[in-house]
Amino acid sequence: MSLKERLHGDVVVHMKNRNKVALTTVRNVLGEIETREKSGKTPIELDDTQVTSLLQKEAAKRRDTARIYSEAGESDRAAAEIAEAEIIEAYLPRALTRDEVEAIVDEAITALKAEGQELSMRSIGAVMKLVTARVAGRFDGKTVSEIVRGRLA
Repeated sequence: MSLKERLHGDVVVHMKNRNKVALTTVRNVLGEIETREKSGKTPIELDDTQVTSLLQKEAAKRRDTARIYSEAGESDRAAAEIAEAEIIEAYLPRALTRDEVEAIVDEAITALKAEGQELSMRSIGAVMKLVTARVAGRFDGKTVSEIVRGRLA
């Protein structure tokens, strides 16, 4: 079952459970997905990777908005935004730990060395390509880049 199908199925579940917050949040996310699919010259169908990316952005937006509300003293609104972010994050794949990412980076470097490549700072793109394929949305890309740079230095 694709992520989008799961979201559509959960709309019905949230309706039956009378969970208004979850229902509204999932419907908003589905609306964003449909908008993304229909925008542009030709309609497209988002795959799970693209939907995951969109979900990460939506959750981050809500967390950022919650921070702004907290700073403004609007704790009720901040709590509502955090609740929505947590509902969205439930659909995201399990995040990786830094140790797991470092192990993936080490494996990628070992694989490239086994192919006979001489690794230097110029090889960062090749390493990042292998690592990003495995990490894909489960860890911060900037931090991954820093780890790769540290290993190649």
